[in-house]
Parts: sequence; structure tokens; C-alpha cells
Amino acid sequence: MTTVMDIRIRISMIEGNALPLLVWLSPSFPVGAFAYSHALEWAVESGDVSDLESCKAWIADLLEYGSGRTDAMLLAHAWYASINNDKSALQELAELALALQPSAERHLETVTQGNAFLVASISAWPSKKLDLLRQHVSGDIAYPIAVGVAAAGFNIPLQNTLESFLLGFVTNLVSSIIRLGPLGQTNGQKVIANLLQMVCSVAQEAAQSNLNDIGSSAFKSDIASLRHETQYTRLFRS
Repeated sequence: MTTVMDIRIRISMIEGNALPLLVWLSPSFPVGAFAYSHALEWAVESGDVSDLESCKAWIADLLEYGSGRTDAMLLAHAWYASINNDKSALQELAELALALQPSAERHLETVTQGNAFLVASISAWPSKKLDLLRQHVSGDIAYPIAVGVAAAGFNIPLQNTLESFLLGFVTNLVSSIIRLGPLGQTNGQKVIANLLQMVCSVAQEAAQSNLNDIGSSAFKSDIASLRHETQYTRLFRS
């Protein structure tokens, strides 16, 4: 019978290795990311996203000015707070991450994924940092906070974590658009390839940010999220 101690010993052998990120941020990790379009379902319905160029532009804006940038900064500060065992900073970040959500659906998206990530990670990938989070933060956990703490628990470098998180963000959005119809698989890959450099630069900016840098100006995405709440036909929860 495998015990928690057995798991901790086995996992300690890969501390500092970025390999767990491939597991945590893959479609197979049970957070339900496939159920959320991050308001792209409305953007497709309204015609704002209809082809390769408009898809790339929409996601690029989210990375550079919107929720991608904001979530990366929240993740970075959660990582730093966990590394330093700063309980009060973790509590404040957890509250801030929830307060920043611009709509009910975006709140649902981040907390359902964050809570699910935390449950799966504590069970299969336990660490003292995750224990610290659960002990000092009650209630819902936003997704980037959970990922940042988990990465700190394994001493995974912050830059690797941010790049992987943002790439997962991009690929999930592209997958949503493919399922909605405007893009095929090949053009979807073109969008991802074209955004890789931006992923790296946004990750670097987030790693060096302070909390005063956090802010979003991707208003069209926020409005799309509000309108999706009453969209007549929907495949996605956001």
C-alpha cells in the first residue's frame, strides 16, 4: 500500500525538475479546462474571432494586456510567497485573485480549475507548500495561485513555470476555437507557434513584476464574458 510518505520520497527525487509541469498543465490533468472558452464562444458568435489572424490577435491581447498577463503575475507572486513561507502574502494574493475576476463566469472558470488542481495535486503531488496554502487560505483558490504554490513546492524555476502556464493558457484557447469552428488543426498550430515569443516575454515580465503592475485592459474580452452568460446556445461554461 502506497503511503503519503512514499509519495513524498518519490517526488523529492525530481525536485527542481520542470517535468511535473508537463503533467499538471496537460489536457489530461483533471481540472476541466476543456469546459471553458474564456468568452471566446461569444467572440466567435459575434464574428470578432473568425479566422487565423483574428484568433491570433484576440489571444495576443489577452497575453499582453489581459487575463493572461494578470494571471501570470498572480502566479509569480504566489510562487515567491510560497518560497518565502509568507502566509499573510498568500492569503492576500488568494483574495486579490478572486477580486480581479470581471464576471461571474470568469470567477467560476478560475475557482473550479483552481480547486480541482489543488485537490489532485494534494492527493498525487503533495508538498509542504500546498499544505501551507490549505492551512492558511480557506475557501476557493484561483487557478494561477494553485499552480504557483505547487511549483514552489517542487522548487521548479519560476520562469519555466510561467512559460508553461501561459502556453497552456494559449493552447486551451486555441483548442476552444477549433471546436467552435473558425480554425482547423493546422491553423491552430500556426497560432500557437506565432505566439510562443510573446509567451516567453510575458513570462519574463511577470517574473519581475510587483503587485502594482497588475491590471487588465482587454475590455472586449471582459464584455464578451458578460454577454456569454446569456448567450442562447452554448458549448462552454465560460
